[in-house]
Amino acid sequence: MTTSPPGSKALDGMYSHLIEAEDEQHRRSDVEVSQVRLPPRLSGPRPYRLAIICLATLCAILLISIIAMAAQGKNKAQGGGEVAPGPQKQTQDVNVTALTANNSALMLEKKQLQVQIDELLVKLATLMATKAPEVIKPTEAAIVCPMEWQLFNNSCYLISRLSRDWHESQSYCQSQGAHLAIIHSAEEQTFLWDLLPRGHWNAYWFGITDGQTEDQWKWVDDTPVVGGFWEVGEPNNHINEDCGYMIKTRVLTRVAVRSWYDAPCHMGLPYICEKEMGAGVSTAMPH
Repeated sequence: MTTSPPGSKALDGMYSHLIEAEDEQHRRSDVEVSQVRLPPRLSGPRPYRLAIICLATLCAILLISIIAMAAQGKNKAQGGGEVAPGPQKQTQDVNVTALTANNSALMLEKKQLQVQIDELLVKLATLMATKAPEVIKPTEAAIVCPMEWQLFNNSCYLISRLSRDWHESQSYCQSQGAHLAIIHSAEEQTFLWDLLPRGHWNAYWFGITDGQTEDQWKWVDDTPVVGGFWEVGEPNNHINEDCGYMIKTRVLTRVAVRSWYDAPCHMGLPYICEKEMGAGVSTAMPH
């Protein structure tokens, strides 16, 4: 039996102790490594990845919903919104339908009237082409008044600018183939009165007198005056007033049919002559 030296046993013990310590350290390292590495293998990244996918899906759904709601709101704003048909809308629809029908009826009536007008124009053209020309009688020829004379019906009238007494005025009118104006209607009176200028007291002789018999007024053709267009209170024969004149003043309330006055025949006034373009008339002077 071989015996080891005492130093050798001590060295072997230390070596064994070192080996056991190193093995214990390796075991601890393996345990720590397994404890550190095992949980990641058991849990891993898959749960987090699933949560992220779910969150992303929810975000996408929410975004699509927001876009859809925004689009719907925009369409309502542009189109005025869809309103369920009610009584007012139904009334509007009925009115539109009635107007459309009325318009169609008017258009049809217009076409029918146009056809009738065309037919009448054709008939008129035919009549004009076949109708013999009428012979114009001399009395129906167009009346042409002398210069400064104004036409009304079948007579020409002169508003003088000179002043004469009543008798001289009648003599001048006769020299022109006329006489002092004889007025038979309100239209004729208004026509002559409108020709007169306005002034403070613009007075004009015309063909009326009661020189033969007081208050029996006659025209220069010796016919009696019926009615007349006297101013209120006229004729009054204030100072032997035997001749008649009419006035037109600046007073706008004065009217043509109340503008006759009587005055002394010797007064100098402008006058109105009348030339009848038909048959001649008597222009006897009053005495």
